[in-house]
Amino acid sequence: MNSKGTIKKVAGPLVIAEGMKDANMFDVVRVSEQRLIGEIIEIHEDQASIQVYEETSGLGPGAPVESTGVPMSVELGPGLIGSIYDGIQRPLEKIMEVTGGNLLKRGIEVPSLDRDKKWHFVPSVQAGASVEEGDVIGTVKESQIVTQKIMVPVGIKGTLESIAEGDYNITQTVATIKTENGSRKDLTLMQRWPVRRGRPYKQKLSPDKPLVTGQRVIDTFFPIAKGGTAAVPGPFGSGKTVVQHQLAKWAEADIVVYIGCGERGNEMTDVLNEFPELKDPKSGFSLMERTVLIANTSDMPVAAREASIYTGITIAEYFRDMGYSVALMADSTSRWAEALREMSGRLEEMPGEEGYPAYLGSRLAQFYERAGRVQALGSDGREGALSVIGAVSPAGGDISEPVTQATLRIVKVFWSLDSALAYKRHFPAINWLTSYSNYLDTIGGWFDAAVEGGDWMALRQQLMNLLQDESVLEEMVQLVGMDALSAPDRLKMEAARSIREDFLHQDAFHEVDTYTSLNKQHLMMQLVLKFYEQAGDALEKGASIEKLIAMPVREDIGRFKYTAEDKLDEAYKRINEELNKEIQQIIAEKEDF
Repeated sequence: MNSKGTIKKVAGPLVIAEGMKDANMFDVVRVSEQRLIGEIIEIHEDQASIQVYEETSGLGPGAPVESTGVPMSVELGPGLIGSIYDGIQRPLEKIMEVTGGNLLKRGIEVPSLDRDKKWHFVPSVQAGASVEEGDVIGTVKESQIVTQKIMVPVGIKGTLESIAEGDYNITQTVATIKTENGSRKDLTLMQRWPVRRGRPYKQKLSPDKPLVTGQRVIDTFFPIAKGGTAAVPGPFGSGKTVVQHQLAKWAEADIVVYIGCGERGNEMTDVLNEFPELKDPKSGFSLMERTVLIANTSDMPVAAREASIYTGITIAEYFRDMGYSVALMADSTSRWAEALREMSGRLEEMPGEEGYPAYLGSRLAQFYERAGRVQALGSDGREGALSVIGAVSPAGGDISEPVTQATLRIVKVFWSLDSALAYKRHFPAINWLTSYSNYLDTIGGWFDAAVEGGDWMALRQQLMNLLQDESVLEEMVQLVGMDALSAPDRLKMEAARSIREDFLHQDAFHEVDTYTSLNKQHLMMQLVLKFYEQAGDALEKGASIEKLIAMPVREDIGRFKYTAEDKLDEAYKRINEELNKEIQQIIAEKEDF
């Protein structure tokens, strides 16, 4: 039932309306004659507090408010891929066509999915078949990369009465189901789903496979599982956005959903300009052929920021239910938390730490908990994964602030971006001493089994030990100087420098170095450790530490990361032989002396 009321008070994006006793919590409402879109977030007797997703200037008491009777929902169907939406799934390109300008006009009503475009539907079941919720009844080729599976909506089960191949728009009936109670349901290519409710699945599976990203510091040291959660906190200029772009481009995901939540307009413009031009490395087509963008810049109404994260994750869950691996990038959850804080302040709720609402932690948890590797609904046992990577922008880079701390309590991977590393031009600026991944125990076995040699985790541990030893020795060097160190300790420092500069430093803009396969990462780890082990043996035989450090082959080890994938074995063999030869030569020179 539609409830109608009138505005009593306006406070920025918060509107209080009276006469709304028949409305429900989280109903979508239309405010004033301009029909601004809003959502009920609090009800007190017949008064409803509404967060309005558009600019409220010019509104006043007495203006009409009408509830639509349905919760905030998104449209799911063909047409999502390659689209650019705002925080409440309004198609920005379509709005630009309608209004002829670059700025969003208030009260504009444009459907999220194109109602006129025809899609070719190919059935995958025949009339007479028994179907249940989540079953795939047919497919639509949505882009050159993505085939969308048309699924039976949640809550519908029965016998397929009719289904036909053909060209349909998203509102035309493609199939009819006779349900168990005898009623008929017409199925279209489109579904609607409330954004604040997670889409159901049969069961959640253990995250035991990694999401391979081709970024060495992530895959080797701090891997994320498929269906896992990660946070990238870092101060301004430390490379959060480039890390997220690299993951969007290279991570082993079929679909990418990128949410620009409250980011600066020029940063979002970079994303919108770059993504269509980026070539998808797997297919050779534009990256937009498997991407959905949600652009909610810092100058857009603050309340829509709060909705943008739910809009994005609901779209991501829809593709997960088809059996795809989906990567969702949220940039940044700090701006989303600021929107929560502003609305909470206007509602006059009791503030928590630093003015954030007391429910900040639980809201963040609700968002991240929607990630996971799942067995989708339906009788075919499809498996899908939704991995969530959230950027956090703590003010002044202080990770002790509430949003970062609440996020770290929830996520299992922490990539700590360090401004000191960024100033030294070391990118990705992920600090190897403060970052962590809690997935190592569950996915370590996968790495050992998948990469030739079976020693991935052992090599990783050796590299990590060297880096930790270096941080201890670094303090001594600052006190007494490098010359006071013993030869084995100097060698340790050199090996750690090699790990930092040759292995962890990765150039996102270099055509070869931008992506490193697991096989290449394994060979690189072996080369660095072979230098360390063989030079250590040579030291025991009395070789000079200066000569070992100055070996020409070290330059080759450093440049191995620029070797193309098809020339790896040959280059690895040559460097190995060169290393043995130079070590033997240094030992022989010592004996001659």
